[in-house]
Amino acid sequence: MDRALVARFAADWLAIWPENAPVGLAVSGGPDSLGLLLLARAALPAPLHVATVDHGLRPDSAAEARYVAELCCKLGMRHETISLALPTGPALQERARDARYAALANWARRSGLRAIATAHHADDQAETLLMRLSRGAGLRGLAAMRPRGVVPGSSDCPLLRPLLGWRRSELAEIVAAAGLEPVQDPSNADLRFERVRVRMQMRHLSDLDPMALALSARHLAEADVAIEWAVAHCMEAVRNEDGISYWNPGNVPRVIALRVLERLLYEKVGVHSRGNALARWHDRLARGEVATLAGVRGDGRKAEWRFALAPKPRSATDPWMERP
Repeated sequence: MDRALVARFAADWLAIWPENAPVGLAVSGGPDSLGLLLLARAALPAPLHVATVDHGLRPDSAAEARYVAELCCKLGMRHETISLALPTGPALQERARDARYAALANWARRSGLRAIATAHHADDQAETLLMRLSRGAGLRGLAAMRPRGVVPGSSDCPLLRPLLGWRRSELAEIVAAAGLEPVQDPSNADLRFERVRVRMQMRHLSDLDPMALALSARHLAEADVAIEWAVAHCMEAVRNEDGISYWNPGNVPRVIALRVLERLLYEKVGVHSRGNALARWHDRLARGEVATLAGVRGDGRKAEWRFALAPKPRSATDPWMERP
């Protein structure tokens, strides 16, 4: 493999995973994940651990998993096939994704691996950004996929995406140069799925540069980190007495105040609330009102807002946004 490609991948990897600890690669056999496999083998120290998740949703899925297993054997890499049994029904892609990540996190724990790496790349990032723009996402959502995050559904398994600065076409070229025939998933051409429709539309917009969109997502992620830093400082000013939390928002910008309320809500009742419900709660408190969200009663009648567990609702109308 070209030394420049290897050095580039090694630098991208080191930027998100400086630890000298074993990482598992999620490889389906498609061109993207095979590109990750080849780059990792060329740039990272052995032994490498690879897992293929067989969802059992297509007749060829077992054979595809065997293909990856045989390739890993030839390359001297440890491989495990994880078989799932998903019932048919709505939201199949979402359920398959959740089950896949849960299985990978469990595999990492069993195998003594410290993180999971996936082959998400710049084109995936651009598609994600456009999909979230179409839904009116906020800053956190527009930051799209982070180079280093946490496996969905897991609180302690890092998820690494070292290829967010790479194009889909680059990975395909690496795989072709190695003489490999990647697996082709027919769902990648199924227009029932939003991501596929966005991908098809992007092909007709030659001026829409996926690398530029991915860079914008990176800038938004950096801005999101800055907001989280400010939120952490605001949380240091929260005063807790006898189960009641007190916080003076002062001139704190609304976007930061919303996240402070989000954290307070989670601390009180273990509920994550975002979007319109949280925004309405904040706005009522900012108007000097009393409002309840998810069982937490906020009182904005004084400069120092107070938050406590709410009494049981007097009616069954909406316990998530109870009016006192």
